[in-house]
Amino acid sequence: MVTLRDILDAAAAGVFPPADGGTTVVAQPSPRDAGVLAFTAHSVVFVDEDPEWVRRTLRGTDCDALAATLNPRFLTALLDRTGRRAETVDAVLVGDPLPGGPPLALREIEDADRPRIAYARRRRDDVRAWTADGGVLVMGRGVAGRLEVSVEVDEDARHRGLGRLLATAARQLAPEPLWAQIAPGNARSLRAFQAAGYRPVGAEALLLAPADRGPSSGSGRPGATVPHRPAGRDPKAGS
Repeated sequence: MVTLRDILDAAAAGVFPPADGGTTVVAQPSPRDAGVLAFTAHSVVFVDEDPEWVRRTLRGTDCDALAATLNPRFLTALLDRTGRRAETVDAVLVGDPLPGGPPLALREIEDADRPRIAYARRRRDDVRAWTADGGVLVMGRGVAGRLEVSVEVDEDARHRGLGRLLATAARQLAPEPLWAQIAPGNARSLRAFQAAGYRPVGAEALLLAPADRGPSSGSGRPGATVPHRPAGRDPKAGS
């Protein structure tokens, strides 16, 4: 039986589900991870629910069938049925490992007080973090055990290409394909990750457990290259 990890590994290798307008329903890879992953003309719903309910609800969604799995009405129905919550629909990118050493000096840390690291530890396993002059890089195992990355750039270090360098460094630290989830509106982060060689593969909406509220400052969104604001500054994250 195919698993979500099988589908992700194939996508990382450039082999995608058939562009047939269909929807594949697979089991959740863990109690934590549930959601919808949309590729070109094919979607994967990974949730421990009746597949027939999923397909029936999709058929009743009043929109283009190719967009139904990420339509707000379907997602709302899925959230109501599972008792979960969601934040946003993310673009999903993947980058292959790179040889050589990181292009900037990094120091591994265990600073649980930094919002991005605390956020990652709620969403991922085996989290590791590194700092550079003006930024932080975080990696950990997220959905279906895939290796996920996020980076953060301090406000006074922006517009210097640091986000791209951190995203590149992550590929050089990673022993396997590396995944990033980025809000589509965060154009700066999308540009940084694409400049670092990450490829867009689809879109994803994660269904979060009710207790997982994410960082209060908003600065810990996975994959996002956002400023880290010192204490006392406006807590809203930029994009």
